[in-house]
Amino acid sequence: MAAGQLIALSPEGSLSRYLADIRKFPLLEAQEEYMLAKRWREHEDREAAHKLVTSHLRLVAKIAMGYRGYGLPIAEVISEGNVGLMQAVKKFEPEKGFRLATYAMWWIRAAIQEYILRSWSLVKIGTTSAQKKLFFNLRKAKGQIKALEDGDLRPEQVAQIATKLGVDESDVISMNRRMAAPDHSLNAPLRVDGEGEWQDWLVDESPNQEALLAEAEEKDDRHDLLVDAMRDLSERERHILTQRRLKEEPATLEELAAEFGVSRERVRQIEVRAFEKLQASIRAAARAKGTGGGRLALQQQAR
Repeated sequence: MAAGQLIALSPEGSLSRYLADIRKFPLLEAQEEYMLAKRWREHEDREAAHKLVTSHLRLVAKIAMGYRGYGLPIAEVISEGNVGLMQAVKKFEPEKGFRLATYAMWWIRAAIQEYILRSWSLVKIGTTSAQKKLFFNLRKAKGQIKALEDGDLRPEQVAQIATKLGVDESDVISMNRRMAAPDHSLNAPLRVDGEGEWQDWLVDESPNQEALLAEAEEKDDRHDLLVDAMRDLSERERHILTQRRLKEEPATLEELAAEFGVSRERVRQIEVRAFEKLQASIRAAARAKGTGGGRLALQQQAR
């Protein structure tokens, strides 16, 4: 399912025009979305896939705008998000009871984040889930405490950010310095005589294609376990858990209490119960499939 086969629009050129163009595509009602997804899965109907993709381009643009602080062309960020959207359409299973937008958000963010990590010339950035989380949350955390000046953070700022993000203070200091360091050209000469370049000494430490494929398949398995387990929850449990634990900006207990007309404590109880049921379902499914379900982390997929 290549990008050119599904959509003709590109964010290249005028961003404002692109945003105006994608707003012309109508949003889909739940039943229409379900039927289009069925047509794509059962008959590989490209017209159906095209409608599913174009109706969600606004979602991609909205998510992409949240990644404008990394110094990359927003057009390219949107393009990468569109690739993630098409992967979501390709794998979307409407029978599981979720709307495509809910399912696609994970794929869109994952595609954008991988692009950003590839583009930043930082040594070994994002090699673990904790480093990725720190990388994508440090800017926001600094903004929230108004620590926007260049240079090292003050000790109290480091402690505050480390506590908020659940990481070591040394990791905060190291990541902040790496993100603040200017990029250097890989073609810059090593010596003043101009002989040799920095890139001549670089070693490709990226995983091979087999490792990448295995990692992608494992990620798909874990995500499928989560989606299947969510089906065991009631509609209210699923909604509360999604809003509290799977959203980029989690809803507060007060907001959900007002939405359902119950107390904050009742919402918290439902959230805890739903999470426990989800964990039990995932563990059971993982044992049945022989998958490492214990490694599945229910965390915010947006960063």
